[in-house]
Amino acid sequence: MSTDTESDQQTLEDRVGNFLRRNFPQIQMHGGNAAVQELDPETGEVTIALGGACSGCGISPMTIQAIKSRMTEEIPEIETVHASTGMDGGMGGMGGPAASRGGDIDTGEAEESADETPDAPF
Repeated sequence: MSTDTESDQQTLEDRVGNFLRRNFPQIQMHGGNAAVQELDPETGEVTIALGGACSGCGISPMTIQAIKSRMTEEIPEIETVHASTGMDGGMGGMGGPAASRGGDIDTGEAEESADETPDAPF
């Protein structure tokens, strides 16, 4: 019986992957990528990670919202979609160190003197 469960999950994972490729080719055309990180067919939850050029892209929140609304409409087994670009720390920086395109983020933990300016990220 575990083979049926694995087969069902693989089929659903294939459908989610095909959905992303079919509905969002612009992600790849713009140098980004989308990957299924987790999929739970019992709860209907899927976690999608957007990486590459999606990390730090100003319109990635709109892309995420479009993925969420279209996927739940098109794939009835999917109830909840979690998605991230890796910029919020949720996916471990999918695009690697250069993907953030902004240098280090000041968390306020280290004080700089008033005369110092931060280094440019380029």
